[in-house]
Amino acid sequence: MKKILTVLCAIAWAGIMPAQTFTITDSMQWKAYDDFNTALLDKTKNIYKADTEQPSADHRGNGARDKDFSGCAAAIWCQAIYYDMVINAYNRAKEEGNEELMKKYKTLHSRIYNGEKSHYVNFNFDDSNTNNGWFVYDDIMWWTCALARAYEAFGTKAYLTYSEKSFCRVWYGSSKVGDDGSYADPARFEGAAGGGMFWEWQPIAKANPHKAGDFRSACINFPTVIAACLLHQLVPEGRNTPTAARPTQQTKEWYLEKAKEIYAWADKTLVNSSGRVADGIHGGGPEYSDHLYNQATYIGASCLLYKLTGEKTYLTKAQKAADYVISNMCTSSILKFENGYEQGVYTAIYAQYMKMLIYDCGLNKSYTNKYLKHMQRQMQKGWDNRDQERGIQAGNFSKKTESTDVVESYGGSGLPALMLMFPAHITVDDIMDDVEEVPAAQASVSSDIYTIDGRLVKKNATHGQVASLGEGLYIYQQKKLLVRK
Repeated sequence: MKKILTVLCAIAWAGIMPAQTFTITDSMQWKAYDDFNTALLDKTKNIYKADTEQPSADHRGNGARDKDFSGCAAAIWCQAIYYDMVINAYNRAKEEGNEELMKKYKTLHSRIYNGEKSHYVNFNFDDSNTNNGWFVYDDIMWWTCALARAYEAFGTKAYLTYSEKSFCRVWYGSSKVGDDGSYADPARFEGAAGGGMFWEWQPIAKANPHKAGDFRSACINFPTVIAACLLHQLVPEGRNTPTAARPTQQTKEWYLEKAKEIYAWADKTLVNSSGRVADGIHGGGPEYSDHLYNQATYIGASCLLYKLTGEKTYLTKAQKAADYVISNMCTSSILKFENGYEQGVYTAIYAQYMKMLIYDCGLNKSYTNKYLKHMQRQMQKGWDNRDQERGIQAGNFSKKTESTDVVESYGGSGLPALMLMFPAHITVDDIMDDVEEVPAAQASVSSDIYTIDGRLVKKNATHGQVASLGEGLYIYQQKKLLVRK
């Protein structure tokens, strides 16, 4: 884990979470992921089934809920979340220096990648057939994020190519499908109708132009910010600005510019002062209903922009969103389970971005403790209430999963996703040990200072220039420099 060098002037206090028993071990965590794959991964097609009653993952369908046992695959966008999980397994094994597990999960990643690509029309994002093609913008954008993370982990150029193609497909639309793209360009949609991203195109086969009142949802806007931030970090410097009407890639600077723009619109339009995220807007006011994945992607978008810009406002917003979940979306400190179609996957998304908040943003010890204990509490309850015969949990951590229960891959992903992201052996003190607290007066000044995304801030910085930096994250002596005041 990378060291974070911290120049501290003051540390904010946050409430200490109550003591709890945490008996999870690393071996339990790996087992939870392996058991999930044993129960729900189609070993022939290497994509995930909708539920444990499906003989295979052959086609689109809701599965056992609709009394359909003909071989229903999990939803296309949820497959991207499961794909994230194998990347996370590999990254964790690599961080822990476990070469055996690295090999195991790298091999599994290749199988799943090839299976997903083959089933979903070779990642042809212009194919809008409703069985195994692409017909909603957010379905595509979840894959943009996952493929960007795959490129970051494995370095295979094709992953970045597909990630950029899918991002641009969403942004600009498709000449084949005929849609005008998800971006609600303020130059085209004036006033309150402009800004942000549309959720869908209609009709699916040959789209009409978007109208001012079409749905702009959190589930496309914040994943778009996340994807743009990831691509900003991954694409090379020095690209020329594309001139095509519908380019398939963009410049490094463009991705960050658009991440900021979409975030600004969505934060202003879809989030209230308490950190509650609305589901979307149809042209009137924001439509509030609590969904964990919306809170999660807002947390992730905020954390990424904080890391890239060093602007503390983003981090404050991420924490408000996390605090809202803990205060309003839990019963007896355990996440409320959303039982609608595909909603069980929300916990896996939450795990992805809470890890970023806890590990990567330089929180003080009180907040680190608060959030980590919250995540450990979910793992413990889910593990205690798993079906011990199959090793899986249906997603409602407060309820015992029986050996006879039908378990959907959606809810079943929650426990293993948490387990992969929060290693049992990592304590609050371990996380804080990776934050080297150095008074400003003692800071060495022998190196240049850069922003997180590589822009030079100060060359041959003097002590005074280090001490006078604004709050935020920087790169200093090849380490992260966190300045708090």
